[in-house]
Amino acid sequence: MTLAFVVQRYGLDISGGAELHCRWVAEHMAKYGPVEVLTTCAHDYITWADHYPAGTEVINGVLVRRFPVSKSRDIYAFSRLQARVLRDEHRLEEELAWLDEEGPTSPGLMAFIRDHEADYDHFIFFSYRYYQSYWGIKSAPAKSVLVPTAEHDPVIHMRIFKDLFLLPKAFIYNSEEERDMIQALSGNRDVPGLVVGVGTELPDDRSEERFRRTHGLDGPYILYLGRIDANKGCAHLFDYFLQFKRDTESPVKLVLIGSAVLPVPAHHDIRPLGFLPEQDKFDALAGAELLVMPSFYESLSMVTLEAWALGKAVLANAHCDVLRGQCRRSNGGLYYRTYTEFRDALDLLLATPRLRQELGRNGEAYFRGRYTWDIIERKYLEVLRGTGA
Repeated sequence: MTLAFVVQRYGLDISGGAELHCRWVAEHMAKYGPVEVLTTCAHDYITWADHYPAGTEVINGVLVRRFPVSKSRDIYAFSRLQARVLRDEHRLEEELAWLDEEGPTSPGLMAFIRDHEADYDHFIFFSYRYYQSYWGIKSAPAKSVLVPTAEHDPVIHMRIFKDLFLLPKAFIYNSEEERDMIQALSGNRDVPGLVVGVGTELPDDRSEERFRRTHGLDGPYILYLGRIDANKGCAHLFDYFLQFKRDTESPVKLVLIGSAVLPVPAHHDIRPLGFLPEQDKFDALAGAELLVMPSFYESLSMVTLEAWALGKAVLANAHCDVLRGQCRRSNGGLYYRTYTEFRDALDLLLATPRLRQELGRNGEAYFRGRYTWDIIERKYLEVLRGTGA
């Protein structure tokens, strides 16, 4: 069984999101047969400008083929076009123009899929909304498996995607909520699909003391992991946390790990540490009182699973169906819709270590029952073998 994973960008220095998800799955599936990754030369998801050299390289034992991006994204033109197709009556051609601007446009990648379709048993496409998935699936629908990584945002309602969701041979969904949303929008219930998600890599050595010493931290802290971005709910998190500090005089700090594309308030109890290595991330989780997950849009929160893998409770944004659903299924966290709910839930969790521990234990059991790598690999094989290879 020869697999080609197709994703918009790929590299060891790309952390989080669908790209890391894709890399982890590709590396784990390589034990079952030949695996390649087909991707672009882009690194920056804002402009998609070429960064990596075109051609092939081997990353962690997986052959990666990179193809040039034909044009960088014009951010202002893209924003205007997106506002139009999401707000106004428009033609189908305008949605296709939006897709072209969404990028990363790579005719060479599409030509390779068309010319080499016979070389692969399956093409596994990550992220429905990008150029490579839309045109790639149309080029080889009978061999296509889609991992949509779909969030409940306005883009998914475009007509081009309703049709796209009928084409793949099978789906690998991240969550029950993602599956139900796509099936309701497209009517693709007859297309085989399985809720799988992704595993995580846990280092054996995790040290709260090392993290505190390295970063000069003392006292209790809650942890946010991920891109510091308005789309991830960080602006609301900052507002809520600062109001919580004023209302409660709690000594707790908010520690942020991730690249910032949103200004972080200057406050002595908000500690932005920037992008850190994986070891630091797990050291930080080991010492955190809990993980806070304020995102409005997720198909699956990898950092939430990582927190549960380490037995940590989670406080999540209830406006995100996926986060709310996972907290309910796992009984591993609390969730909030308003500032008052955020304040009361955080105050309760900080004041009740036994509750935090119980939620953390529940979350760990949920993780080990659904998201260890042997389970993830088995489900991928079940989908792929069920589609003819």
